[in-house]
Amino acid sequence: MRGEVTSTGVHGVGAWRAAFALACLAVLCAVVAGCGIRTTSVPVRSGGAPSRVPCELSSPGADDTAAPGVALQVYLVCGTQLVSVDRTVRIAEDKLMADPVRVAQLLLNELQKPPSAEEKQAGFTTDVRETLAASGPRKGDPKDALRLTSPPEDLPTHALAQIVCTYADSSAAGPDKSVALGGPSDDPVRDFRCTQALKARPDAVGTLGEIRPAV
Repeated sequence: MRGEVTSTGVHGVGAWRAAFALACLAVLCAVVAGCGIRTTSVPVRSGGAPSRVPCELSSPGADDTAAPGVALQVYLVCGTQLVSVDRTVRIAEDKLMADPVRVAQLLLNELQKPPSAEEKQAGFTTDVRETLAASGPRKGDPKDALRLTSPPEDLPTHALAQIVCTYADSSAAGPDKSVALGGPSDDPVRDFRCTQALKARPDAVGTLGEIRPAV
């Protein structure tokens, strides 16, 4: 009867659809194989390799391995804190220790250097300006005073904290580990101290320390 669909016709249509689906699947597999893509049953994780633990270096002085020298310690910024990093300078140790002003300038030079690739990967930065320089006391200053080419109060807070903590752990500091800093003007030098609180919050450094009495 016209308009009726027999069971034979239904099965014929179903078979045709199944054959078409198999043909499409075969074409898709051929395309995938041609593109060099291999199927796998193992789950694959995307993303890069895990990065180095922040604020930690694989070995001390990893950025200065070319030649032996005197080990120095400087403080760099990592996240919201100050963390010490070992550096090496190529100078005779007896000459270095005999001249606190030279020590201060060498440490300042290290603070001004861009962090090494390994230090950057670990999250280290520095805020100390490249144009900053240090000199010794002028007449009337305490013997252990250091004069910077910029007033301490004009420096970025992190930079001042870096300088204070770096100097405090060196022969550039006074006997009590205080750091007497002044600027290029005739303003008196002031005392700064590196504390655990300062290392944890370098942005909270007081830009004006206590005035160190003149000699």
